[in-house]
Amino acid sequence: MVNSFNTSREILWRQVWGLAALLVAIVLSWMAYAFYQPKILQDLELVELAGWLGIVQGLITAVIEPLNGGISDHIQQRLGSRLPMISVGVVLAGLIFVSVSLLTEHNLPASIRWVIPVLMTAWVIAMIIFRGPAIALLTQIVPTTELPQANAILVLVFGTVAAIEPLLNTLLYSMGASITFMLGAIALVLGAYILQLFTPKHTFIPAINHQDKLATVPSKLLILIFVIGLATGFEVNLLFSIFPQKLQTQLPGLQVEFITSEILLVSAIASVPLGDWTADLGANKSMLLGLGTITGLMGVTVLNDNYILAIGLILAFGISFSLVLISMIPVVLGKLPATQAGLGTGLYFGGSAGGIAIVSLLIKQLGLTSVGAFLLAEVAFLGVTVCILLCKKVSQIGSRE
Repeated sequence: MVNSFNTSREILWRQVWGLAALLVAIVLSWMAYAFYQPKILQDLELVELAGWLGIVQGLITAVIEPLNGGISDHIQQRLGSRLPMISVGVVLAGLIFVSVSLLTEHNLPASIRWVIPVLMTAWVIAMIIFRGPAIALLTQIVPTTELPQANAILVLVFGTVAAIEPLLNTLLYSMGASITFMLGAIALVLGAYILQLFTPKHTFIPAINHQDKLATVPSKLLILIFVIGLATGFEVNLLFSIFPQKLQTQLPGLQVEFITSEILLVSAIASVPLGDWTADLGANKSMLLGLGTITGLMGVTVLNDNYILAIGLILAFGISFSLVLISMIPVVLGKLPATQAGLGTGLYFGGSAGGIAIVSLLIKQLGLTSVGAFLLAEVAFLGVTVCILLCKKVSQIGSRE
């Protein structure tokens, strides 16, 4: 039996904070994985693989994310909830984390060391299983017009946790890989438990009716959402891969890691006032404003040699990045019916993973200067602009048909 849609049009803040708890666990787990992955592969004498594994995993993610999102939509329609898929993904990711932690304690023979990178890739896939469907829950607990305010809470949590990475890395190093991965598994299970605890079954109100089930979304629109994710991920990864190093030359007293953390912390703080402002401005305009400003700031950074202006650039990058983070999910979910929220988030995150992989490949193979990164960011911003404009036209044509 399908429940009726929530007509109160109010944000279910308790459920949003439950989702934020799971997001904390996801971010911490990714940070632990990113810290220890190269170290583990180096210990296994697989140093060359370390540079390629992330690229391969990103390309795999680009394919799996949309497929996984579509599956979560089918589960939502059949069972009335995405929680079963989220639970399965969390359990799998936790079990793989534990398996890797146990294997790292043993001196594996060279003939079976390949098991570790395979398990690492399986862990990435397990994380994919529940990340997109978890974000898609926003369509059930937040009215579409108020998605930016709710997403601002997730940005606040994400930015704050991600900003402590330099401090967390010191703690991770002292604990060792085995204990770190064990704690990562526990954090994921705990985050999923808090989400379910904060979200009683009666609040999962799928916005499904007969008309929604019959609605068809133009394939062009799905492709455009994927490209928006790809271009956005491409530009954001250019920002964090190239420009903290460039800013560090203008602020030699700061380490690159702390410059990155400052950008993330500013984005977290800025998300609080920007949530309401983005809702008033509109997600599409806010997204383009954020990406466009980041592109312009990259150009200023390339030309800058003043340390005071460099500090201002860090603040401006943080605010602009916050706009992008707040807007990206509302942009996607606002273009598709609620019954395809999983597919939408899957397409966006899949495209974003592809964009990140491409940047990593370019850096590895060609090496990118800040000037080259700025020029590529301009192309990415233009791509997002064109896609958002085309989305409107495709949607209008589809509605007339």
